[in-house]
Amino acid sequence: MPLKLASIQGRAHFVIGSSNDFRVVDVEHSSKGSLPSDVMACFSVWQSLRAHAASLAKTDGVACSIEQLDCPVPQPRQLFAVGLNYKKHAEEMGSPLPTTPLTFAKFQSSINTPCGDVRLVGSTCDYESELVIVIGAGGINIAQSDAWQHIAGIAAGQDISDRTLQYSGVPPQFSLGKSRTGFTPIGPWVADMDDNASRDDLRLTCSVNGEIRQDTKTSDMIFDISQIVSYLSDICQLFPGDAIFTGTTAGVGHGHKPPIYLQRGDIIETTLEGVGMIRNRCV
Repeated sequence: MPLKLASIQGRAHFVIGSSNDFRVVDVEHSSKGSLPSDVMACFSVWQSLRAHAASLAKTDGVACSIEQLDCPVPQPRQLFAVGLNYKKHAEEMGSPLPTTPLTFAKFQSSINTPCGDVRLVGSTCDYESELVIVIGAGGINIAQSDAWQHIAGIAAGQDISDRTLQYSGVPPQFSLGKSRTGFTPIGPWVADMDDNASRDDLRLTCSVNGEIRQDTKTSDMIFDISQIVSYLSDICQLFPGDAIFTGTTAGVGHGHKPPIYLQRGDIIETTLEGVGMIRNRCV
């Protein structure tokens, strides 16, 4: 089976199936102790996990739902985000196209679960659907041609943004505005893309209360996955379990005229082709 890694009650689990119908297998128990129970420890032994996942049968494990899942990357050593990485999003925000990846840091304390509630602050909170890279084999000065060898897999993510805080002051406060508690849902799991020929051309959508607000293909990124990993590794060392948000496309609430911000009770669904869906309620 293709490797998908989830976390349940702090323990690493293999996933068999899709977001709507899947089963889970405890990693440590299934491997008779040869693989770790800690999900963060799994990223440094990704090749071994991949080999074990291939031996699993479709009927292995127990039935599960995405509401039972924890964040599959709960404690990344580094949590990066790339801004304005889709041409149409840069246009709707009135910003020039970047010549290098515009990168900022998010805070680990903002991480949320695949179905965790998002507590809104103020009246200008916004949604941003994103593909999240999770590093497997760390490294420095990684060539673009080698980048996927250093990637464990990808996940769906929401980069919830407090626009008032984000744009307060000069320069803007991107890290703070996007790092309120619970503003970084990731999941439903980390999916291995080693055998996916379309891994650079995946559909990414975001709906609010069932209405599609964002719909793109990740091939529309200005800087693709390999470029981002290589660029960051030329500046700082990457470590197993590091997470990188790769930017959002057009359709964010802030880009509407007038803006359409999130309201309490809204349901945000973020779906990444080849991975799955996360669902977050605003409270």
